[in-house]
Formats: sequence, C-alpha cells, structure tokens
Amino acid sequence: MKTETTVNKDQKERIAIVSGLRTPMARAGGKFARMQADTLGAALFRELMMQSPVPINEVDEVIIGNVAQPIHAANIARVIALRAGFPEATPALTVHRNCASGMESITTAVARMYAGEGKVYVCGGVESMSNIPLVYSEKMTRLFTKLAASKTALDKVRTLLGFRPSFLKPIVGLMSGLTDPVSGLIMGNTAEVLAQDFGISREEQDTFALESHEKASRAKESGRFAKESMEMVYDEHRGKYLDFDDGIRESQTLAKLARLRPFFDRKNGTVTAGNSSQITDAAAGVVLMSESEAKKRGLEPLGYLRDYAYAGCEPKRMGLGPVFATHKLFKQTGLSMDDIEIMEINEAFAAQVIACERAFASAAFAKAYLGQDKALGAIDPNILNVNGGAVALGHPVGMTGTRLVITVLHELRERGLQRGLATLCIGGGQGAVVLLEVE
Repeated sequence: MKTETTVNKDQKERIAIVSGLRTPMARAGGKFARMQADTLGAALFRELMMQSPVPINEVDEVIIGNVAQPIHAANIARVIALRAGFPEATPALTVHRNCASGMESITTAVARMYAGEGKVYVCGGVESMSNIPLVYSEKMTRLFTKLAASKTALDKVRTLLGFRPSFLKPIVGLMSGLTDPVSGLIMGNTAEVLAQDFGISREEQDTFALESHEKASRAKESGRFAKESMEMVYDEHRGKYLDFDDGIRESQTLAKLARLRPFFDRKNGTVTAGNSSQITDAAAGVVLMSESEAKKRGLEPLGYLRDYAYAGCEPKRMGLGPVFATHKLFKQTGLSMDDIEIMEINEAFAAQVIACERAFASAAFAKAYLGQDKALGAIDPNILNVNGGAVALGHPVGMTGTRLVITVLHELRERGLQRGLATLCIGGGQGAVVLLEVE
C-alpha cells in the first residue's frame, strides 16, 4: 500500500464558513425532474446570496461541483453564477471529483485563499440526476456521422441501408457514470465486495437503512432540516413548491426492506435499492472567507474549516475511502477519533458505511493498509449520521459533499459541540474528509 504524502496545514488560518444553504432533496424523476441542473443551481445560489451578509459584488469567485455536466451548460458554474445574479466580472469555475465534487469546490477555494488569490468565495454543488441523458450507441453514432458526410442521395440511401434496429438501443448515462472503468464494477458491486470482505449480512444492511429513515424522519419532524434548507418552487404556474426531503419513508419497516431483491448481484448479493443511497436532485452552497476577514467584517460564521485531506484506495473497494482520508487527516492534525464529537460518513451504501466502521475499529486493518499497529478508533454510534443520511435523503453526487459540511456545522451548533468530521467515499477509489469547528 502506498504511503500517503502529508501536507502540514497546521499553521494555516481557519476558513470561516459564513453561511450555508441547500435545496430540499427530491427523488429523481419526481418534483425537480423538469429542472435542469443549471436552473436548480441558480435558484439555490440566488437565495443563498439573498440571505448572505456578504454583498454579491464582493465575491472573488464562484466554484461549483457537478458530475453529470449538462451539454447545454458547459462550465455550469458560470451559467449558474450569471443566472443567480452575480456580476459578469465575477469568474466561475466548475470542479469534478465524482462524489466529492461539492466538497472539492470548498477545498479548491480554501487552497486559493491560502495562496492569496482571493478573500471571498461562493462554493457548492449541484446535481440533476433526473436529467442524466440516454446516449446513442457507438454504431448509431457512426451511422449518423456517415450520413452527414454523404454527398449524394444515393450515398445517403446506401448508408441508411446499413441501419439495424439494434443500433437504437441506448446507453444509460446514469449507469455508465456509476461504473468504474478501471475495476469494471458499478458502484453497487463495490459495496458487494465490502459486504463479502467484512462479513456484512443483508439483515445488518437493512437495519442500518431502517435506522437512517427513522433518524431522518425525526429530524424532519423536529424542524432540524428546515434550518439548513430552503423552500423550492418547482412549478411556478401552479404555485407548487417542496419544503422537505421527499425520499424519507416514515413508514419504512424491516419487513418491507426484506422483500426487495438484490439489485446488483441478483444471485448472491445483499445490496438492494432499499439499503443503497437514493438517486436524487438537489443543490447546496456556502459562502467562505478567512477567519480574520470574517472578524474584520463583524460576522458570526456558521462555523470553520480547520483542515482537509484526500486519499486514494483500491477502486473496487472505493467505499473505504473515508478511512484512508481520515487517517491522513489525523496524521496532519495530531487528532484522534476521541477528539471528534459529530461525524458524517456519506451513506453511499449501508454496507459501505458499516465496512468503514469496522475498518476504523480494526487494528488488523490499520496494520495491513495504514502502516500503523493501532486502530484509528471505533466510532461512537451516537455521533454518526445522527439525522440519517443518503439512504433516506438521497445522494445527488455533485452536491452531497457540500451538504455534509452544512449538516455537520448545524449539528455542532445544535448540540453545543465544537469539532466534527464530514467524509465520503469517491467512485474510482478515493476518500475525502474535512475537519470542521464551531466556537
């Protein structure tokens, strides 16, 4: 296993997360299905800046994460920024690190601030998984290309005679995007690998999924999620809006989950649609500046980013990314699991989070893969994903990294705590983690 190179940022100033906001999370094909990602993002960032104490013309740059970038909105960050009302003089950058794209937007801004390139950044992530397109097959594409190049009517007829109905079988963009070309596995099968590695049963996964829905349902009913999200109009003509995360199933039961068939490995699998993250549409954003800049402006930030880390791991076991990234972060900061009071691990799959929990607590794993004799530390279940996670809420891949940051900071403030982690696995074999603090 390759030893991670550490970057010591201990002496760097904390980055103030002045404010944060997200849309409700809507199931793909549902309420936000007719809103393209740029429309969804523009609505979120317009509202974020209306609520922000920072004037929109004082933002140095807009950085937005997005995975399935729509063909009609190249550099979607720029399109969103302009439609949200940012001045034409404000540059905008789109970043892409698969599932961590929303987190990458934040850490990219942090690196820019450390380099002295700007003082105020607006960052976030957006994904419209409803609108990931179907793609023509290679054979159909070649036929179209040849047809366009045909110079005479006879040439066109000859080309069309080569057409076969099978050419029209589309490539599902969503499935292709969720398949790692290196390991050849769709993400659900990487979760099956971890379930085998760590002996995680179907019942354990379904129990985890049920608890995610139960915790999310309690958070919704208590008004906890309303503190970090906005009402989102999705049908102006009829005055319809969404003000809650509609993937939460208040009536979910183990019996219902047990009836679902394995989705990825039909014969021997344990990963189902019920114990996997939901396919969802949403956007989230934050306003960032240095701690000293926030103090100079007299602002009380939502919280602070103290440090962050990215790490690589085996693509077919990409779900363990949070363990590798957190190990790197602990080496950079000198902290341990005992110092963490709230923790969010994105629930890409129930099996994946359970595998991370076991890897964190395993001295054998630490010795074999992290180069240390001592386990990173068992995670107290009472601090992990306390409001549920992507199994109940959804995982809009470009947005989730930003949502995790907002959620951790709000939860720290709610509980009067100081320090938390937001971490997630990344398709292709990576992990990302940020260390967050509040006063």
